[in-house]
Amino acid sequence: MDKSRQVIVMCLITHMGLIFFLYPADIIASLSVGHWSAVLLGFIVHIGMIAIYTKGLSYCAPRNVIDLFQDAGNIFAFLLLLPLALYFVMMIIITVRAYAEIVTVIFLGNTPLWTIMLLFLAVSTLISLWGVESLFRTAMLVALLFFPFLILVIVLSFQNADWHYLLPLIDRKAASFSYVLHRPYLQSMFAFVGGFLFLGFIPAHVPYQRRKIVLFSFVLLPFFLISVYVPLLTFGENTASKFPFPFIMAVDTVDVSWLMFDRVTMFFMISLLCFVILFLALVMWEMLLLLRCVLPAVKAPVASALLAVFVFIVCLSVPNWSAVEQMFWWNTYLRLYAAFVIPLVTFALGFSRRRKEAVES
Repeated sequence: MDKSRQVIVMCLITHMGLIFFLYPADIIASLSVGHWSAVLLGFIVHIGMIAIYTKGLSYCAPRNVIDLFQDAGNIFAFLLLLPLALYFVMMIIITVRAYAEIVTVIFLGNTPLWTIMLLFLAVSTLISLWGVESLFRTAMLVALLFFPFLILVIVLSFQNADWHYLLPLIDRKAASFSYVLHRPYLQSMFAFVGGFLFLGFIPAHVPYQRRKIVLFSFVLLPFFLISVYVPLLTFGENTASKFPFPFIMAVDTVDVSWLMFDRVTMFFMISLLCFVILFLALVMWEMLLLLRCVLPAVKAPVASALLAVFVFIVCLSVPNWSAVEQMFWWNTYLRLYAAFVIPLVTFALGFSRRRKEAVES
């Protein structure tokens, strides 16, 4: 049975959980004018890497990324998958620590940070142990429950928009793409990379159509643009650039008397945090698959518990938001590796395998 719908929903949810928090601040910091060009460039690269990645996976079906790399040699697989495993671990640590901080800033100011981090890890670890099919079914349920409310909040976020802030559309810096190698723009790739790598880990008994994944990925483009332009249209570039979470601040200005929550921000956060927990569970599931290849004797619950404890200890050792931002920057090199090297190597190995099978037949 085709599972494309579930895979598409999972893809959308994981990206939605990452788009609206740190991404707008990085894009706004990259440029003063013509932010759409930075969003569009990142999105084009994103679509290109998904197309290359899924094409390579289609060449080697029903094998996944791990099987494909191991076919090329265990040492080869270890050398190429080790940086990916480090990226997954760093991504879990940064996501847990950063989003716990965001929760305390927005609406749980009196709650100890460690309890929020423990909650994130406990729930995501439990979900990851259910397996990928349960993850996909949970994603469908979460999407049905929260996606309509998320769309409602996004529509309401334009309440205080001043469309004069849309101009000018472009300047020399935006047209020359000179911002591409700057730190804020490289950090913004976080929102693109984390949400599609799981496609290479899906087992053979969960079939999906790659073309549908690529096509439906275009649905994300309006959300990337909205996450950046809502704060720009609400506050202007000079003010929006001073906020660590510009979109959250823009949503916080919305005044709606008929909503059950006193603040639209709280309504919005509850929806997105469910997406983030699913994203964490998905990355932990990917990490467990990599760990089981190296330590096959270790059972999944034990490996998952050890991973969660390690992440929790590291998160506790991160003292403040400045340290989180520094870790976010350190992870850039692993992020670029995961974004470009893994899809390209997957395509090359898949194409080579398909060509070899054609010659043998």
